[in-house]
Amino acid sequence: MIDTGTPILTAPTAEGAKDQHMVLNMGPQHPSTHGVLRLVLEIDGEIVVRLYPEIGYLHTGIEKTCEAKFYQQVVPLTDRVDYLGPMANNLCYCLAVEKLLGLEIPARAQWIRVLLTELTRINSHLIWLGTHAMDIGALTVFLYTFREREDILRIFEAVAGQRMMTSYFRIGGLAMEPPLDMFDRIRKFIKGFPEKIDEYSNLLTGNPIFYNRLKGVGYLSPDDALALAVTGPVMRASGLDFDTRRDMPYSGYEKFQFKVPTSTDGDCWARYMVRLEEMRESVKIINQALDGVPEGPIKADAPKVVLPDREKMKTQMEALIHHFKIVTEGFNVPAGEVYQQIESGHGQMGYYVVSDGTAKPWRVHMRYPGFATLQALETMCKGRMLADVVAVVGSIDIVLGEIDR
Repeated sequence: MIDTGTPILTAPTAEGAKDQHMVLNMGPQHPSTHGVLRLVLEIDGEIVVRLYPEIGYLHTGIEKTCEAKFYQQVVPLTDRVDYLGPMANNLCYCLAVEKLLGLEIPARAQWIRVLLTELTRINSHLIWLGTHAMDIGALTVFLYTFREREDILRIFEAVAGQRMMTSYFRIGGLAMEPPLDMFDRIRKFIKGFPEKIDEYSNLLTGNPIFYNRLKGVGYLSPDDALALAVTGPVMRASGLDFDTRRDMPYSGYEKFQFKVPTSTDGDCWARYMVRLEEMRESVKIINQALDGVPEGPIKADAPKVVLPDREKMKTQMEALIHHFKIVTEGFNVPAGEVYQQIESGHGQMGYYVVSDGTAKPWRVHMRYPGFATLQALETMCKGRMLADVVAVVGSIDIVLGEIDR
């Protein structure tokens, strides 16, 4: 990523008019930049010579805000970073703090976390597929993917009371026991979802316009992907076979059987195919989770961190007082530092949390995949046509909330 302190691109002062390049703004108010992203393009006719991504239009200061909150109060802030994958954000942060606390999370809570995180991955991929197809001109797919996304959001609303900013995962486990019909609703959705993926594929995979707009466009070599710290589907589409869920398992992922889709083509088409297959693999993981959810508590046995089960509290008044104390005074976390990473829908997500022994974090730093992926945009677009920039931006699936923070 070019340092924001450097001057914006200016057209070179060449003697002949034919040697002069045009500097063109794409965004920040542009639908195909998928958020308030400004791309400053230096073009020679229709060919991209240089590309400068300028970010910061959505900057919220969430990392700094975390320092003024109790550890449990940070959870709602994480929802608003990658706002298309809120439960993945919750999970990564909670795992980091739980590692500092040395908490052992019950198996039931871990399985439900995996179940809902994979639903979140599908939700994120559906938004990517619908908006990416719309960028290329396939509006119908956008309507179809948002139809399925609505089913997922209704499940989230039933579970957490919120459609997007769920805050359902908490330090120590889950906010509450899921509703009785949650597993049946998820099973019903998952049963019919593979047919929906086939429907998307039938509309797009054999479409010559969609194919020609993506095939061979936005190439990213394995070496460049590694050097630029690209992760997730974009990295795997360039031939690098790594998935944190499989290779550095967390939250019980080692108990699930699934494949990691990869490709060696490294272009926009490969990224489309990889994400399509990832949704099918998420269906497999969800089915395994539904079939094997264990019984037991959904919170760790840590009275100073989470409210104990009802039977462990002598009276309702005692429970209210205990809960009020946790909410208003927080809980101290042993001094230390920890880094926790997971595999989100966009790539490798990491939380670096530093504790000074008080009830509030001394530092919370978030490593989200979109920031690193964005710096590879110039490599993928250089030498391509101006119209290809739209296809490439859609293929990397960025969310400006996680890039600006």
